[in-house]
Amino acid sequence: LQDGRLGAPAWAGDALVFPSGESSKTREWWSRLTDGLLELGIGRDAGIVALGGGVAGDLAGFVAATYMRGLPCIQVPTTLLAMVDASVGGKTGVDTPHGKNLVGAFHPPVAVLADPLALRTLDEREFRSGLAEAVKHGLIADRDYFEWMERETDAIVRRDLAALTRLVTRSVEIKAAIVSEDEREGGRRAILNAGHTVAHALELATGFTLAHGEAVGLGLLAESELAARLSIGSPELRPRLAALLTRLGLPTRLPAPPAAQAVLAAMATDKKNRRARIRFSLPETLGAMHREGGWTAAAPESVILEALAML
Repeated sequence: LQDGRLGAPAWAGDALVFPSGESSKTREWWSRLTDGLLELGIGRDAGIVALGGGVAGDLAGFVAATYMRGLPCIQVPTTLLAMVDASVGGKTGVDTPHGKNLVGAFHPPVAVLADPLALRTLDEREFRSGLAEAVKHGLIADRDYFEWMERETDAIVRRDLAALTRLVTRSVEIKAAIVSEDEREGGRRAILNAGHTVAHALELATGFTLAHGEAVGLGLLAESELAARLSIGSPELRPRLAALLTRLGLPTRLPAPPAAQAVLAAMATDKKNRRARIRFSLPETLGAMHREGGWTAAAPESVILEALAML
């Protein structure tokens, strides 16, 4: 750090580089990276620094979790999505042809270094994609934070540094508090998956043409609609979410919806499922999630299809 900002390191290390994007989050790249560490002679007295976005954090974190049965990891997120979500909480892993994040480990980082000033270097789509996770945090746990985003949309989208600092700080506070009480996702941590049952399925069914945050925003809309149709959530949530997502520059409709059965098939591999039933983390009102059933609820296929049709 230099003057509280990320700067030139005071230490030297070996760099292992892989292509950006979800296509690198694979067992093949995990194997290449672990082989690379072995070829460099890296031992258990070393550590891993995950520098980049969410894919870099997930993949490098999984390498750290498994190489020589575990090395310490420092997360240095450079995208908004990674700063507010992926770098915090210790989830690491890779994708498979059957779904996202199906092979992984819990491996909390020893430190997370996030500099909001770096967010001004992102292209528009990457920046706006990360905002969906911040919206999710307000929806699941903090009504005041959600309403602050509604009021401060203009400052957020023009990347005002004070607004970005508050956004990153509050999202990290929310996620860290939830993770600290349920590190292994046996209970309340499931609410951090709001929107993600649909989001991961949309990403898979569309061949990852959607950015993760775009899929999360659409997932929040579909799952809010689902909650209303199941008489769990307020019918006012979906239009309010749609209004905020629109002002933040995120899509609220799919330009080319995938086949509904393909989306359902992708949902069938979700880790929250029990007894072959698709389960969702559903909102009741702004800042409050449905608690019964271990913080997740099952839904009939017909109702899921009705909610997806709104996209």
